Amino acid sequence: MVERMRLLVTGATGYVGSRLVCTLLGRGHEVVVTSRNADSLRRFSWHDRVTPVAMDAHDADSVAAALRTAGDVDALYYLLHGIGEADFRDADRAAARTVAEASRDAGVGRIIYLGGFVPDGGENGLSTHLASRAEVGDALSVPDGPDVVWLRAAVVLGAGSTSFEIIRYLSDRLPVIPLPSWIDNPMDPISIRDVLYYLAEVADPVVTAGAYDIAGPDRGKYRTMIEEYLRAIPHPRLRVWAPPVPTRLAGAVGGAVIPVPFALTADLVTSLDHPMNASENRIRSIVPDPPGGLLPIRVAVRAAVHSRYPRPVCELADVHHLAETDPDWAGGDWVRLRRGVRNGVRGVIDTATAPIRLASSLASWP
Repeated sequence: MVERMRLLVTGATGYVGSRLVCTLLGRGHEVVVTSRNADSLRRFSWHDRVTPVAMDAHDADSVAAALRTAGDVDALYYLLHGIGEADFRDADRAAARTVAEASRDAGVGRIIYLGGFVPDGGENGLSTHLASRAEVGDALSVPDGPDVVWLRAAVVLGAGSTSFEIIRYLSDRLPVIPLPSWIDNPMDPISIRDVLYYLAEVADPVVTAGAYDIAGPDRGKYRTMIEEYLRAIPHPRLRVWAPPVPTRLAGAVGGAVIPVPFALTADLVTSLDHPMNASENRIRSIVPDPPGGLLPIRVAVRAAVHSRYPRPVCELADVHHLAETDPDWAGGDWVRLRRGVRNGVRGVIDTATAPIRLASSLASWP
């Protein structure tokens, strides 16, 4: 167990970040949480247990002021990304450099970054999403700056995770699941429980700076996650071979038929052209496995599928379950329908108009 530390979490309103705050508090750490609008943090159940600080990572003066307000910080978690936003690649790289330089000036000892695997062959030829995540990792290392621990992961399994929700909606909404060739690319996912475990553990200075791949105990493919999801739900689906389909087109189609934001879906699906498997497992020789061992794909998927109705993030019976602060498009159509009954008929309308959006997307695809 890492000794009590003062830790700053950026990106705490996101899927991983919101759960990480609960994990760190549960370990007895002091936690500082940043957001462009500090008042927006009040919707999280941990709000009264953290120190909220306003910070815009794209504004150097704002970052410097936030770190002064935060006081002495032992480590900073960098969980910011703009995927799905216009021109996010340049903006993400600049924000990472801004935060790293301000952290150096404030005397922060360590930056912990959760990024993606860098497939064999380096950054050349990567999708915009994967290239951006690698560039952010590089930008966080500045001369005389904090040491950087870069945890590299593929798909994170848990209800509310964007990648998992894409799999959920495509599997639920398509009566026939197409299987293009790239669906057999290697991919080693990891459960959200194990991601949080590693993020918390590497705050300990005994873990040397560097990049570490993190993954679950079993090797997989993109197809593996779909198969495990289909095993976990009671509705059979026909799987059929599909001719080679560009991932860009697949992303456009996927973005049109599911409620996950279009640009976010398109960016993520386009990345499926590349194998996303761990190239090393050095972290396991430094950090012991969590109690009970790393979670297999099947266990993590089943926990996510059988999520209860959303609850406050720090009160989840299982961290794989859906939190009430996860995006309103998360949780599948049944959860969205129940939310829609409370908030109007938006969810019902979205489901009904999916075919229209699909036709429009295909018509505009180059």
